[in-house]
Amino acid sequence: MTLDGKTLIVRELASREMITDKGATWDANAAGNAIKEWSSAFGDQIDLIVSNNDGMGMAMFNAWAHANKVPVFGYDANGDCVAATRDGFCGSISQHPDVQAYLTLRVIRNCLDGVDVQTGIGIPDEAGNVLSDSDFYYKEKERAFYALNVAVTAGNYKDFLDPKAVYAPVSHQLNTKDHPKRRVFLSIYNKDDDLLSQTYQPLLQQYASLLNLDVSFVGGNGHDESTILKSLDVNKFDAYAINMVKTDNAGEYTSLLK
Repeated sequence: MTLDGKTLIVRELASREMITDKGATWDANAAGNAIKEWSSAFGDQIDLIVSNNDGMGMAMFNAWAHANKVPVFGYDANGDCVAATRDGFCGSISQHPDVQAYLTLRVIRNCLDGVDVQTGIGIPDEAGNVLSDSDFYYKEKERAFYALNVAVTAGNYKDFLDPKAVYAPVSHQLNTKDHPKRRVFLSIYNKDDDLLSQTYQPLLQQYASLLNLDVSFVGGNGHDESTILKSLDVNKFDAYAINMVKTDNAGEYTSLLK
């Protein structure tokens, strides 16, 4: 591959120390150790680092790249990486976790209320909650809502310094008369995942309050469904939201919930 007439050599950090029999580890310590080894082997041949999550990117930034003025880009817009943008971290990608969290619970709220699924999403609700086309899109054939990614750069990083802040256009409280309190079981497939535990779940908790939902969270281990399945009480909740490790586990849930 060439870029402006120069040869571009790409070496993946998904090297053997980043992989276990369970798959990719997304391990920040392993990334920090790997970049030290690579810098020793390749030195000034390393011109750019792109990480598929901020934890690994930040580890490489701190371990070697910052001191050697090598640009690092991450993914997830974690608070520490966003703050480091003012100190030379080049940028990240926000998955719009605030919109993801809102969409998750809003779809549940709408189903429980028996209203149009787009209420409070593409259609304003009575409290004024609504998202714009730049926030999400809906795939009708898949019946799926998608939050749109946003680039975080030196020009806009201040808007992302608090990753746990609710999104203003959908931050309005619903009334309990039309939207009575309901109990929801919600699983997080990996309780140790940084984005899920540090950003997504705290946002879910805030939106749960705004949408009058009493949400019980159960965290899995990221490898199998057993922890979550053992905690699933089919008689205690009005709705169940399952964040699965693998889609082929769906039958285990539907057999319990039928």
